[in-house]
Amino acid sequence: MQLSYRWLERYVNHDWDPDALAERLTMAGLEVETVEPIGQHLDGVVVGKIEDVREHPNADRLVLCDVDLGNGAPVQIACGAPNVAAGQKAPVATVGTTLSLPDPDNPEERQEITVEAREMRGEESNGMICAEDELGLSDDHSGIMVLDENAEVGRPLADYLAAHDVTPDDAILDIELTPNRPDAASHLGVARDVAALAESSLEYPEVDPPAPGGRVADEVTVHIEDEQGCPRYVAMLVRDVEVQQSPLWLRRRLSAIGLQPRNHVVDVTNFVLHECGQPLHAFDRAQLADDTIVVRRTDGETDFTTLDDQERALPEDTLLICDAEKPVAVAGVMGGANSEVTTETTDVLIESAYFDPSSIRKTAKALDVQTDSSYRFERGVDRDGQVWAAARAAQLIAELGDGTIVPGMVDAHPNPSSPTTVNLRPDRLRTVLGLDVPTDEAVRLLDAIGFEIDEKEDALHCTVPTWRPDVSIEEDLIEEVARLHGYDQIPEPERVPVPSRTPDQRPEEVLERKTRELLRGRGYREIYTNSMLRTDRAERFNVPPAGSQKAPVVKTKNPISEEMAALRPRLLPGALEVMQHNRNHGQSALRLFEFGHVYRRAQEHEDPIVPGYAEHPALLLAMSGPHAPIGWDTDPRDSDIFDLKGLVETLFDDLRVPDVSLTPRTGSDSSSITTHQIDVTAGDTPLGTVAQVQDDVAADFDLEDHPVFVAEFHWGSLADRATTGRHRTYAPVNRFPVVDRDLAILVPADQPVGPMQATIRETGGNLLRRVDVFDVYQGEGIDDDAKSVAFTLRFGADRTLTDEEVDEQIDAITDALARAHDATLRQ
Repeated sequence: MQLSYRWLERYVNHDWDPDALAERLTMAGLEVETVEPIGQHLDGVVVGKIEDVREHPNADRLVLCDVDLGNGAPVQIACGAPNVAAGQKAPVATVGTTLSLPDPDNPEERQEITVEAREMRGEESNGMICAEDELGLSDDHSGIMVLDENAEVGRPLADYLAAHDVTPDDAILDIELTPNRPDAASHLGVARDVAALAESSLEYPEVDPPAPGGRVADEVTVHIEDEQGCPRYVAMLVRDVEVQQSPLWLRRRLSAIGLQPRNHVVDVTNFVLHECGQPLHAFDRAQLADDTIVVRRTDGETDFTTLDDQERALPEDTLLICDAEKPVAVAGVMGGANSEVTTETTDVLIESAYFDPSSIRKTAKALDVQTDSSYRFERGVDRDGQVWAAARAAQLIAELGDGTIVPGMVDAHPNPSSPTTVNLRPDRLRTVLGLDVPTDEAVRLLDAIGFEIDEKEDALHCTVPTWRPDVSIEEDLIEEVARLHGYDQIPEPERVPVPSRTPDQRPEEVLERKTRELLRGRGYREIYTNSMLRTDRAERFNVPPAGSQKAPVVKTKNPISEEMAALRPRLLPGALEVMQHNRNHGQSALRLFEFGHVYRRAQEHEDPIVPGYAEHPALLLAMSGPHAPIGWDTDPRDSDIFDLKGLVETLFDDLRVPDVSLTPRTGSDSSSITTHQIDVTAGDTPLGTVAQVQDDVAADFDLEDHPVFVAEFHWGSLADRATTGRHRTYAPVNRFPVVDRDLAILVPADQPVGPMQATIRETGGNLLRRVDVFDVYQGEGIDDDAKSVAFTLRFGADRTLTDEEVDEQIDAITDALARAHDATLRQ
C-alpha cells in the first residue's frame, strides 16, 4: 500500500522524518519496504503574470511572453505551451533556479537542470514558465500550470501552494500489509498507530453524517436480496453537481500515491477510500432505472462491460449491483460503463457498502482482476464505516462541484451486529511478555487505536472497534500492547538454558547430508526449484520414474498465476529450466542435483496424510556439457550416459546400498520425455532411473547443443535400503597371489553387457574377486548382428590357486553365459 507522508501529517502530529517514521511503523508491525522521496522544494520559483504574448519570429512552435515577476520591469521568456495566454498567472522558474525535470528519453526518471538566461532561436529567454510535471506536482504536461487570478505576483510558489493545502515535497512509504491488518489499508488507519506511537492525538476530518431516512429515502429504493453477501448498503445523493477537474490539492494527493486524477467525483471516491479505507462508488443517477438499487447474485453466466470498457463473462453466483432493469456494477470489484459519472452527470448517487470478504475474493479471482476496492473488501473493511465515508464523499463532491446534498440517506442494514468485548488481565500481559507494562500504559495504547476500555478489578474489558476484525482473544490484545509498546523494549533473558547434548538426527537426515557432501565433492551444485508449474508442463512431465506410480496431476485451487497452477509430478522440469538459465549465461559444463518433494493424486490402496493426495521426497541428478575442461593433454568430449551411470554406482556404493543393479530398458517412456533408460533397483525394490532427455524436449529449453542426462530416484525407498545395509566389512590384504584371465565372447548385438557381468559374478562364486569390461567390438570379422565383448576376470583365495581350479571356473562361466545370453567363445 502506498502511503503519503504529507497526507498522513493531516491527521496526526509527530516529530519523525520519513525514514524515522518508516522504522517506527516497521517495528510496530507495519513493514515499510521502501521510502521514496517525490516532488521538490521549488526554491526560486515565483508567481508571475503574463503581460503579453507574441509570435516568435524564428520558431513556429514558440511564443515570446513578457512576464511580470513583481520585482521590476517584465522579463522576456520563450514558451512552447499551447495554453499560454496574456493575463494568466503562472509559476515561473527564475534564472538560477534548479529543477528536477522528467527525462525526455525516460519519463519515469528525472534529471536536474539549472535555468539560465539563453537565446532560443535568436531571441532572449530569461526563465521558464512551468507545467505541473516540471514542478513535480503531477504528471500533467499538457500546458503551463495556470494559477488563480488573485495569486500575488512575485510571491514564492511554495507559499502559494501552502495556502492551497499543497506541499510540493513529499515521501511515499510502501507498506507491505499482512492479511490480518485490513484496518491499516488507509491513511487514517496508519495514523491511529502513529498517534499511539507518538503519544499524540488523532485529528479526524469534520463530517456531519445524516440520520437514516429523509428525502433520499423517499427518492431512492435499495433492496438487498443477498444479506450474507451484502450485510449493509448506504446510499446518499448529491444534486446539481458540475463535474469538473479536481483542485490541485486533491490531484496532488492522488498522483502522489500513483493514481491518475479523472474528474472531481471519481477523485473524491478514490480520496476517501485511501483516507479511511472504505471503498465507494459513484453512479450517474440519470442512468439508474427507477432510482432503484438491487443487490443480488447472478443466476447464470452474465456478460457485463466494466468501467475499463472490458466485456467480462461473470460466472454464476457473482454478487451484482443492479438497478430495476440491469446490472450496473460488479459488487466490490468494479463499476459498469453503463452508469459511470461523466461531464454530463448532474446528480450523483454515492454507494457505500459492506460486502462479504470471501464473496469478493472469489469474484476477483474468477475475473482475474484486483482493484483498490476489491483489495480492501477481500480483507474486511470497517463494518460500521459506511455512513461516515458516504457523508465525507458527499460533502467533498458537493463542495468541489457546487452541488447540493440531498438530506438524509438510505441505510439498508438488515442484521446489525453487536460489539465484541475481550478481557485483558494485567497479570497475564506481564506473564506472556516477560515485561512489566504498566496498566495505564496498556490502557493508553489500546485507547489510542480505538478500543473502548472499561477498567475492572480483575481485568480490562475492551470493546473491539469494528475496524479490527482480527482481534478476538486475549492474546490478540497482548500482541497489540507489545507491538505498540515496542518489541525492542522486551529484555533479553540473562541466562538461556542450553541442552547438555545435541539432539539425535534421524537416519534419513544423516544420509541426506552425506549425499549432499558426496555430490558437492564431485562437482555437483545443489539447486532449489519451484514446486509449482504450468498445468500443461506438469501434464507433459507426468511420467514418474521407477518407484512411483503414474497418477493424475495435482492442480491448485485459485492459482496466483498460470505459471503456478499445478504441483510438480517430478523434479525434471525445474532442473531443465535451471540448466536453460545457466546455458544462456555462458555455462556449458552443468552438474546439478536437487532434493525435493513431488506430488500426485493418491491411489485407492494408499492412505496418505492428506486424503486423495500423495507426495514423496525425490533426488535428481543432471549432467550436460563437456566431460572435463579442455587441456593440452586431453581430447574434448561431451559427457555421456555412462558418466552419469558411473556416478550413480559410486554414490550407491558410498551410501552402502546393497544389491543394486542397473538394467537397460529399451524404447522411450510413454510421453517421450527420456530415452536410453536404465532402471535402478535394489533387490526387488525399484529406486529410480538413469536416462537421456529426448532431443526435442531438450530443445524446448534451448539445450540442444549438448545432450542432457538425468537420474531420478525415490528418495524414501533409497534411504530405507541405505539405512539397512550401510555398514561395510573389511578383510585383510591377501597374502596369496591372484590370477587374471581374459574372456572374449560373441553375443547378439542388442545384448546388454550389465546382465552378462551379473551372470559372471554369480557363477564365479567366492573365488571371483572382480570382473571388468575392457573391450566391445563390432566390425570386420564379426557378423553384423553380433558383437564381441571382452572381460578381465580376477580370481583369488586364502591360498594359492591352481590352474585347474581357475579353468574349472572359466568353463562354468562360459557355460552360464551360453545358456543365459546365447554367448560363444571368440576364437
